[in-house]
Amino acid sequence: MEILIGIFSGIFSGIGVGGGTILIFLLTTFIGLEQHIAQATNLIYFIPTAISAIIVNYKNKNIEIKLTLLTSIAGIIGAIIGAKISVNTDVEKLKKLFGIFLTVIAIHEIYTLYKEYKIHIKRNTKIR
Repeated sequence: MEILIGIFSGIFSGIGVGGGTILIFLLTTFIGLEQHIAQATNLIYFIPTAISAIIVNYKNKNIEIKLTLLTSIAGIIGAIIGAKISVNTDVEKLKKLFGIFLTVIAIHEIYTLYKEYKIHIKRNTKIR
């Protein structure tokens, strides 16, 4: 089961659409890990998968270095703050916050797909 979870979340990490989010969900749902442990496991998992994705994307010239540096510095600061918040947050509350986060992401993705669909229909509809 762990290998399948790793492959599945690795594919999503490589695509760049939240393999870590998938990993946390799968670890808590199918392996039964506590939310804190799943999130910490994700942090270690993220290092080699991110390095692999960086190499491929760098070779394909998909990385904007200036943007990467700015967001990385801000991300480091945010990660320190987030880790301190997570350590001091009750597991049940953390699960609920994670669920809300996933729901917001899902709503955003559905809305984005809907907008793209409407644009596609508009472009392909012939005016008579």
